[in-house]
Amino acid sequence: MAKAYWVAAYRSVSDPEALAAYAKLSGPAIAAAGGRILARGMPGHVYEEGLQQRTVVIEFDSVEQAKAAHDSAAYQEALRALGTGAERDIRIIEGV
Repeated sequence: MAKAYWVAAYRSVSDPEALAAYAKLSGPAIAAAGGRILARGMPGHVYEEGLQQRTVVIEFDSVEQAKAAHDSAAYQEALRALGTGAERDIRIIEGV
C-alpha cells in the first residue's frame, strides 16, 4: 500500500488567532490519527507561477488513513476552532 500525503495550501489567513487555536488542536489530532507533519510554513523560494502561500505536508500510511484523520472528531473540533479564519485548499494524494 502506498503512503499518502495531505497537502494544504493556505490562500489567505484572515484571523491569526483562529489559526493558532486550530494549530493547537489539529497537530495532536493528526498525530493521534497516524499523521506525520513533514513540512509547514511559507515557501523558501517559488518558481514558475508559484505562490507565496503557507503550505503544510503531512504523511500517512494510506489514503484511507488520511481521510479518516480529516473526518475524525478531534480534527473536526480543530476545524470548528478555525472557522472562517483561513481560506485553504486541502488535497490528499497517493505516494508513488
